[in-house]
Amino acid sequence: MKKHTNENLKDILIIGGGPAGLTAGVYAARAGMKTIILEKEAPGGKMVKTDTIENYPGFDSIKGPDLALKMYMQVINLGAEFVYDEVIKIEKNEETFTVTTRNGQTIESLSVIVATGTLENKLGIPGEDQLYGKGVSYCAVCDGAFHKGNPVAIVGGGYSAVEEGIYLSKFVSKLYVVVRKDHFRVDSVTLSKLEQLENVEFIMNSVVKKVNGNDKVESVEIENVISKEVKTVPVTGLFPYIGATPVTQFLENLNLNKSEGYLTGDAKLKSNVKGLFIAGDVREVPLRQIAIAAGDGALAGQMAVNYVQEL
Repeated sequence: MKKHTNENLKDILIIGGGPAGLTAGVYAARAGMKTIILEKEAPGGKMVKTDTIENYPGFDSIKGPDLALKMYMQVINLGAEFVYDEVIKIEKNEETFTVTTRNGQTIESLSVIVATGTLENKLGIPGEDQLYGKGVSYCAVCDGAFHKGNPVAIVGGGYSAVEEGIYLSKFVSKLYVVVRKDHFRVDSVTLSKLEQLENVEFIMNSVVKKVNGNDKVESVEIENVISKEVKTVPVTGLFPYIGATPVTQFLENLNLNKSEGYLTGDAKLKSNVKGLFIAGDVREVPLRQIAIAAGDGALAGQMAVNYVQEL
């Protein structure tokens, strides 16, 4: 490993403070690397917005924010630097990367790990943007309690929709689960927990076409995709969980390899740009879970360590 005269030069810069980024930070910091993690929001990524996690090894059940805090404290105690800022540009130099942030920082590093995850998709329907924060929400853990004793609708047939629906059912008088298809994309054990709840009604083969309300959500219009019948359902909240889009806009000038918008790499999570590694939900994987993201972070972190040591 070469000695550099720039004392501010980082060995490993990690973009994203979710389970992948935090785990990568653990491996990098334990190896004695000068490590910095950049995250624009709270550490933990989507863990912070998840009520209960029951499929992460070592914990029968743990609150999402609690697991996020444990990961954050571990990487901080190991000596990694955590900075609240957003990366807006990254440039590849001969042997280093230069990262520019929203707050005007410029940081140079020998290697980069991209672990930025995904951003929730919107339904793209009338009333969604206008009533965001007034009943339309993409975080049940954040806003579910506001709807205590009232009916709400959740949209989606995957794990996020089912798990957040279980959480919402604790507060609301009625939970309408709107699914475009005639089936869910989750395991039977998880689904059974939602099916057993008395205040849950499933509306299958259907989509939400419009959100109604002035200063707050008052109802949603739901269309059956087969019969084309439209009905208005009174609710105070709408929670869409219809997938997500990888956060990669700041990487456009690097021409990284992608598949349907997701970053791709080799078995060691190396990208097609030397010194840049990928980890977590931002990359192309068949299943997006906390355990998988953490595994990615461990591998990407160690591969970045090896890369820096060989310079």
